[in-house]
Amino acid sequence: MGVRITGIGVVSAIGLSVEENLRALKEGKSGIGKMAFLKENSELLVGEAKISNDDLKAKLHISTRYVSRTSLLGLLAAREAWGKNRLSKTLRTGIISATSVGGMDRSEHFYKDYLAKKDPDFRLLKTHDSGSTTERIAAELGIKDYVNTLSTACSSGANAIMLGARLILQNRLDRVLVGGSDALARFTIDGFRSLMIYDDQWCRPFDESRSGLNLGEGAGFLLLENEKSVEFSGNKTIAYLSGWANAADAYHQTASSPEGKGATLAIDQALKKSGLNTYEITYINAHGTGTKNNDLSESVALKNVFANQIPAFSSTKAFTGHTLAAAGAIEAVFSILAIQNNLIYPNLNFKNSIEETELEPVTALQTDRKVRAVLSNSFGFGGNNSSLVFSDRA
Repeated sequence: MGVRITGIGVVSAIGLSVEENLRALKEGKSGIGKMAFLKENSELLVGEAKISNDDLKAKLHISTRYVSRTSLLGLLAAREAWGKNRLSKTLRTGIISATSVGGMDRSEHFYKDYLAKKDPDFRLLKTHDSGSTTERIAAELGIKDYVNTLSTACSSGANAIMLGARLILQNRLDRVLVGGSDALARFTIDGFRSLMIYDDQWCRPFDESRSGLNLGEGAGFLLLENEKSVEFSGNKTIAYLSGWANAADAYHQTASSPEGKGATLAIDQALKKSGLNTYEITYINAHGTGTKNNDLSESVALKNVFANQIPAFSSTKAFTGHTLAAAGAIEAVFSILAIQNNLIYPNLNFKNSIEETELEPVTALQTDRKVRAVLSNSFGFGGNNSSLVFSDRA
């Protein structure tokens, strides 16, 4: 039994709305480029949302300086997904938001002043907590019945969606806003560079020459509703979340299993829960970070599950950069758009297949097939692997 999806919202390096993101995906326009707002290393390539904090505040009608960029991006996407929905005492409404960075961008500003002894503002630290963004969105939308924050590295956004679906099916909630948000920060950029998996060039997912990722930022949210909620809201069901699974292989602190064990298990179990056969998956939105380890591991997992009948697949991270905890949520929105518009997105920058697996992703936009079901993968540090299955029917 699928869970209804009635609203989506997204902000990323390729757009500040669903419409803008869809247009860029269709036109093959990447948002990865040199930094404009973080201004930490102007030569480094990142997937930066094309709007300043001041402009975000103006757009959202927020005046306080005690709000993180993660919260601003999250609010923008959450508002779009929520739309014109109203609260009701007869409906149990929740929100589950995911993040890795939290309000670190504001904390870094504080510590810079603190170390320089320039009268640091300790009140900036109140935005550091991972739950700050969730609570701010909940407060603005008036959601009080259930408020939760998840942080499981790069699978966080997918896990938030998964938890929301479970609460709907367990009759704990009638509707729930689910997703994730992360902003660029010095700490994460330097961290990935220290691991030697940050590419100084434009990332190349699933290519033999791949040498790392480009970090990005953004937010994505979905509104999940049960039948009671839809009767009240009158919202149209735009897609269904049909299957999901999480499998933690705990292979390594940062590396994926070379045999793709956790990824294989997550994909297989998500498919089983969806009730769909492997041949019914039209498109796979792969995790595809562009790192040596991840792309090989995921390729092996795809072969493990689909054998020689692997569906059309691609990574959209060469469009947006790797948005960490927001990735699973942003790519969930992209998966739903693929179903709504019969699109299979191109895997930018691909030239040569990985020698060990010889798999070739889609390299040009495909519009000539009916997209009925999409598998979306999100794999995080520590072997926390999550897969979601979206479809056009319950």
